[in-house]
Amino acid sequence: MERFGFIHEKLDIKILILFILRRLPGVVDPETLGELCQCDGGIGYFDYSDCLSELVETGHIEEHEEGYSITEKGARNADAVESSLPYSVRSKALKLIAPVEERMRRAAMITAKHDMEEGGCMVTLAMSDGKGEIIHLRFLCAGEEQAKLIEKNFRRDAEGYYQKIADLLSEDRKRK
Repeated sequence: MERFGFIHEKLDIKILILFILRRLPGVVDPETLGELCQCDGGIGYFDYSDCLSELVETGHIEEHEEGYSITEKGARNADAVESSLPYSVRSKALKLIAPVEERMRRAAMITAKHDMEEGGCMVTLAMSDGKGEIIHLRFLCAGEEQAKLIEKNFRRDAEGYYQKIADLLSEDRKRK
């Protein structure tokens, strides 16, 4: 079967994987990494899987429970060889990476978790602006189900909740 695209050799697939991981700010899940690597029509799933495994074995990529991240060794080697990727492949990959990178950066700045304690379920919500924490809330919930819903909603619109809280606390309310 004839493949389309510019990338066919295992070395090129490895360089592409490193190129992508080097631009992402943290651990990327396997599905997302696989989708990003399909930016060139010439890569088959089994070749991709083999290359990914080999990069883990050689210490270029670290495997985590949540996915994959590039190691210092991998970043160093990628920096040296990524210019060998065809320009069109690099450009297409960068366009696909941009929204994923933005989502990952935003997710890294938002904390939403809960702990079951003796007195009940405590939810902790926090948001950072990349330089420091700008809001940190900790409060008691009715139970774990409510805590999970609060976490989900906060992750979805942390900036909006921050603005609503700031607006509420900034109102000039007169005592009756």
